[in-house]
Amino acid sequence: MADGGTAATNGATLKKTLRPVLIASERNARDDTTFLRRLLVGLADESVPVGLVCPPGCDVDSVVPVPVEISTYPLVDLPLIKRLGLEQLETQLERFKPTLLHCLCESRAGLARRLARRLDVPYVLALNSRADRLRTLSISPRHCMKVVVPSETLRADATRVHFRFADRIRQIRVGTFVRSDALCFSDPARLPSLVVAHPLDTVADFTNLLAAVKTLLGEGREFMMVLMGRGRAEHRLWRLLEQEGLSEAVTIVPTLNPWRSVLAAGDIFVQPQPTRRFSMFLLEAMSVGTAVAACRGGVDDLIVPDETALVFEANHEASICQTLAQLLDDHESARRLASRAQQYVQAHHSVSDMVSAILDTYLRAQQRYARQAVPA
Repeated sequence: MADGGTAATNGATLKKTLRPVLIASERNARDDTTFLRRLLVGLADESVPVGLVCPPGCDVDSVVPVPVEISTYPLVDLPLIKRLGLEQLETQLERFKPTLLHCLCESRAGLARRLARRLDVPYVLALNSRADRLRTLSISPRHCMKVVVPSETLRADATRVHFRFADRIRQIRVGTFVRSDALCFSDPARLPSLVVAHPLDTVADFTNLLAAVKTLLGEGREFMMVLMGRGRAEHRLWRLLEQEGLSEAVTIVPTLNPWRSVLAAGDIFVQPQPTRRFSMFLLEAMSVGTAVAACRGGVDDLIVPDETALVFEANHEASICQTLAQLLDDHESARRLASRAQQYVQAHHSVSDMVSAILDTYLRAQQRYARQAVPA
C-alpha cells in the first residue's frame, strides 16, 4: 500500500514538472493537423505547458488551437543558415526548459537526436511509416527512451527492423471524434461525390482509377470526384483529365485546412494505392461517416474488408470500377458500411485514450532517463 502510494505521488509530482516540446515536420502540419490539434488540446486540458518546433511556412493558426511556445526551424533551408538557426533554436528551447522532446515524424529524427543530446533531455520518437531498409534512421540509444507507433502493422515492422529498441516500442492508436450520423448519401438531392486524398507525385497512381471513373460516367452514372493533394505530377494530371474528357467531373484541390471538412463533403472516400504510412485521411473519412473503397498492401490496420471498407485490387481498373459501382448503385448498403466503420473507429480510436497513453509515455520516458543517469 505504502509503495503504491509513494509511486502514485512520485508520478503526480513528475507530471506537474512535465514540459514537452513537440517537433513537427511539414507533413505533420499539412496532413496530420487533426492529430496535432487534439494532442495540443489534450495536453492543455491537463495543464501541461507545451513547446512546438515546426518548419517555416506552416499555417500555425490552423494547427495550434491553444497557447503554445512556437519555434521555427530551419529559418532558411541553407547549410550555414541552418547551423545558425539550430543555435538559435537551442537558445529558445533552453529558455522554455523542456523536460522531454516528442519527435512527431521520422524526417525530424536527426534534429530530435541532436537537440536531446545538447539539452540533455530524453525524447520520444514517432514512427508513422513502414521501415525502409535502404535508409538508416538516426535513433539515440542514450536519449530515445520510447518509440511510438500508431498501428499493429507498424509496431511489428519497427520491432523487426529496430530490434535494439524493441523494449521501448509502444503502440498508441490515433484518436478521433466520430460523428453521431453517417454523412454518406445523407442528402438525396445532392450529386454524389467521391474524395481522394493522395500525393500527386505519380500519374500512374491514378491511371486506373480515372479509367474506372470514365467507364462509370459513360454508363450513365452522375457524380463528381475531388482529388486532394499536391505533388510534381499535378500539371500532368490536369492534362490527363482534359485529354480524357473528365475535367468537368473531376477536380484537383490542395490539401486544405481544415481538410476534415473536405472529407465530410464526400459520400465515398477512395484510397487508390497502398500506403506505407498510417493514413490520417482514411481515419477521418471513416469517422465522419463516408463509405470507404480502398486497396490493401500497406499500413492496412483500418481496412477490414466488408466491415470498414470495400476492397479492390490495386491498379486493376475492372476491380475499381466494380467496387465503386457497388457503392454508387446501392446507397443503403453504402450507408451501412459507413456506419460500421464509424462503430469500429469509436471502439478503437478514442481521443481521451490517446492523450492518456501519450502522457503516460512521456512520464515513463522521463523516469527511464532519470534512472539511466543515476550511477549504479
